[in-house]
Amino acid sequence: MERRSFLLKSATVAGVGLAAVAAPAIAQNNPSVRWRMSTGWPKSLDTIYGSAEALCKRVSELTEGKFEIRAFPGGELVPYAQNMDAISNGTVECNHVLSTAFVGKNTAVTFDTGLSFGMNARQHNSWVHFGGGLQLLRDMYSQYNIVNFVAGNVGVQMGGWFRKEIKDLSSLQGLKMRIGGIGGMVLSKLGAVPQQIPPSDIYSSLEKGTIDAAEWIGPYDDEKLGLNKVAPFYYSPGWFEGSASLTTMVNKDAWEALPANFKAAFETACNEQTMLSLAKYDALNPAALRKLVAEGAKLRYFPKDVMKAAYDKSQELWAELSESNADFAKIYPSWKAFQEQEASWFRVAESALDNFTFSELGKRS
Repeated sequence: MERRSFLLKSATVAGVGLAAVAAPAIAQNNPSVRWRMSTGWPKSLDTIYGSAEALCKRVSELTEGKFEIRAFPGGELVPYAQNMDAISNGTVECNHVLSTAFVGKNTAVTFDTGLSFGMNARQHNSWVHFGGGLQLLRDMYSQYNIVNFVAGNVGVQMGGWFRKEIKDLSSLQGLKMRIGGIGGMVLSKLGAVPQQIPPSDIYSSLEKGTIDAAEWIGPYDDEKLGLNKVAPFYYSPGWFEGSASLTTMVNKDAWEALPANFKAAFETACNEQTMLSLAKYDALNPAALRKLVAEGAKLRYFPKDVMKAAYDKSQELWAELSESNADFAKIYPSWKAFQEQEASWFRVAESALDNFTFSELGKRS
């Protein structure tokens, strides 16, 4: 009996050390957890909504079904604009959003998604995980009872669909454009009139002429929404964000109530989607763009005077927001210094190789 007792105690102690390896077995000892995830996306978008569903599925797999999260299409649980409030007050446990949609609550949330002329997807993730960005963002979100996680990225977006050609900077005067967040604030400085419209209403608004232009994400998703059918001119690049990082906001109380291995499963699923969602967009967008052009979309690049004015007004806006918002002022120096550091490296290696290679490939296409 003494030998048996010793072996049982030894096995118990060893089991603690094997927790990371034997997570599924430990999950069996935890009570089941059921969460709901509100999203900002229609179910028809198998990329961005599909990423939210894949995240939920992966959490369930990693916990042998003990931690289940159900994703809901945009507007089904709460209106699009209330996604942040719903997590803050605990109405819903977590969401899947582009945080820049909530700049009306705090302009500093734009650092979570991306700033106009900001860092690309790789640079953004580097700042978040190794440049101090995650702690700065979590300090900001803590006042709303929220814990944030990077849960994907759509990469550099297109500049949007326009009913009329943008010939120069004057073409933006009075132009009503569906665009969210910081990009809308910059465009308003250029004389445009930004409109906050949920994704599900973009098509009808363009079709009726309620708006003159709209940006969403890129070729694959834009075709899914049918935007090419109601506005012929398709502009590039989407300078509104260097890339658009997806976020899942989690109610802090719900997060802290989770067992440690459930937290690990959730973070693992978020990290996987950060890689996989971007890879999926990169795989799908080239063919989608060729199809759109073949069907009559008129591909254009923003005129140089538009790009330069948008860049200058962006820098002007960062200074204004730093003066008016303590959260923005706290995060901006870290973000800006990291962007400059990354730019110095990418110019030497990444950009030099990409530009040469793309030029040579273009001669053969």
